[in-house]
Amino acid sequence: MKKDQHQLNWLMVSLIAFNMVWGLGNVVNNYSQQGISVVVSWVLILALYFIPYSLIVGQLGSTFKESGSGVSDWVEKTSTKRLAYFAAWTYWVVHIPYLAQKPQGILIPLGWALQGNGQFLKQIDIHWIVILCLLIFGLFLYLSTKGLTTLKVIGSLAGSAMLIMSLLFVLLAVGLPFIKPDIQFATPHMDQLSTYIPNFDFSYFTTISLLVFAVGGCEKISPYVNQTRNPAKEFPKGMIVMAIMVGLSAILGSVAMGMLFDGNNIPEDLMRNGAYQAFQMLGNSWGVGNLFVVIYALTNMVGQIAALAFSIDAPLQILLNNADEDYIPSWLRKRTEKGVLINGYLLTGVLVSLIIILPIFGIQEIDGLVKWMTNLNSIVMPMRYLWVFLAYMMLNRAWKTYKNAEYKFVNNPKLGFIIGTWCFLFTAFACILGMVPKISYAENPTAWQFSLLTNILTPIILIGLGVILPVLAKKEQKKQIK
Repeated sequence: MKKDQHQLNWLMVSLIAFNMVWGLGNVVNNYSQQGISVVVSWVLILALYFIPYSLIVGQLGSTFKESGSGVSDWVEKTSTKRLAYFAAWTYWVVHIPYLAQKPQGILIPLGWALQGNGQFLKQIDIHWIVILCLLIFGLFLYLSTKGLTTLKVIGSLAGSAMLIMSLLFVLLAVGLPFIKPDIQFATPHMDQLSTYIPNFDFSYFTTISLLVFAVGGCEKISPYVNQTRNPAKEFPKGMIVMAIMVGLSAILGSVAMGMLFDGNNIPEDLMRNGAYQAFQMLGNSWGVGNLFVVIYALTNMVGQIAALAFSIDAPLQILLNNADEDYIPSWLRKRTEKGVLINGYLLTGVLVSLIIILPIFGIQEIDGLVKWMTNLNSIVMPMRYLWVFLAYMMLNRAWKTYKNAEYKFVNNPKLGFIIGTWCFLFTAFACILGMVPKISYAENPTAWQFSLLTNILTPIILIGLGVILPVLAKKEQKKQIK
């Protein structure tokens, strides 16, 4: 009897997806933007965006089960090679700000692990922080050319440990009232529903890009669609369970943050130090001191190191492995004798270094730097999700060709197209409004102007570079013909 190759059930799918999508940083970052009212925001974003997004990915993955390049393959099969190139370029280029933030993500937990507090980077001039970040990135850029298989395995383990720490945070915080019945919550009136209702004004809508950023990226799940025993039933069930798990983690995690930090008076350094301070408070309350802080800092640091190393190489390979010579010139596709995409690494190094250096022209302290970089990523990174929704829209337009997929989110192509359009427009809306600075102009006009300018120009320039490459490739081909 032939062994069943479809070994995953819905529970396994949900756990894999949860590990890919979720982390404690999502809770801390969004709480720092919205306070305790983020609880309602999580409910809305999960119901109106995340669940449809996950199930859209399921249908695309099931329809194009042999596609190795993910989103760019989906776009090519439903539209044109040119759009597929831009999808692949977008997937790679949005990782530039992400890579630029990783050195900070290594230095912050290092400080907490060594000193047990968040003062390490607070005491260092912004110019020296930039230099340290450049050195760290340069080191890992070089090491990535040598292969970092061991580090990636360790990083995978650290990622699982981080997931456990995220869940542990929720359990420790929720369990706190049982061991300390007289505990006073930092946020007042947490027993009243009105405390959790956001003020849906313009300022609120400028923060939703961070929510989209937090729940995005589930297209990574697509290879697992056809590894389930019954894709039509097991995968959507797994995605719904995963969405419930994300929802519970987000809501309970945000409530836990409200217990520890006043949602009406959010500390300036919460985005940088919130997770560590929370574990410090919980550790003291549970009688273990800084134990949780040290464990979280070390696992986070290793995870950030592995993410930096992996994210230098993997997106570049996706862009250039099967690069079409009509769109990418030969110098960028060049490999060394060992197969290293040398000019691709150099281009990555130049672009990331420029992003790392930028803050010295408008930001003077570490908390402003962390906020700016996090918000920049929330603007740029979701741009790759747009291609997922475009592919789904085009898939529904070519319904007769692809109607035999094992799993379908919806069976009505018109409804499917509307859902894809909604997710596309909502993502674009979040990215555009996310460009508005989250700091007060009156308090710091220089930093406000810097943030607005860089938030607008960075995505334009990064995508614009992708327009230049096909022009260079075309000139190169003309020279070869002559």
